[in-house]
Amino acid sequence: MIAFVSGPVAALGPDTAVVEVGGVGMAVQCTPDTLSGLRIGKPARLATSLVVREDSLTLYGFADDDERATFELLQTASGVGPRLAQAMLAVHSPDALRRAVATADEKALTAVPGIGKKGAQKLLLELKDRLGAPLGTGGAPAPVTTGWSDQLHAALIGLGYATREADEAVAAVTPQADAAVAGGGTPQIPQLLKAALQTLNRTR
Repeated sequence: MIAFVSGPVAALGPDTAVVEVGGVGMAVQCTPDTLSGLRIGKPARLATSLVVREDSLTLYGFADDDERATFELLQTASGVGPRLAQAMLAVHSPDALRRAVATADEKALTAVPGIGKKGAQKLLLELKDRLGAPLGTGGAPAPVTTGWSDQLHAALIGLGYATREADEAVAAVTPQADAAVAGGGTPQIPQLLKAALQTLNRTR
């Protein structure tokens, strides 16, 4: 298993980073939050999980070992594959997921694309004794100071939404981002993504 990759970032896409490792470009699937912390040409170290299928080898990358461990634990629940596990981590931090499961917060899970009410109830039961208790150390995510709308739009496209839906969701959360700027803060992609997904779920 490839436990991590380390090297300069060669390219970034809506859901992928290419990290140069010993002269080889390793394509790594990442959440929007992880991608937002990477810069082309700058060194990066990503914890990774290799998913092997009959027709593919896919490397998933994470900001730290806790995210990777949570990603792998989520897949022990029936019906949760790597794509859905990554979508869950795109919306919630590992600690937020632990808190949601510990408090049976069905609403938090249905904020994830692909999880409905019945699916959330099933996941809460299956994951209750697997994720563990919240650590309480998940501080605020790193702020994103530039291009928040482009990053949010790319994240939504990466999660499978149509361009029109992504446009509407970005427009819906723009007041929230503007308010953060007006208050002297900076728009943060994870919170904006969560709000955008909530508006999309309401319109579906």
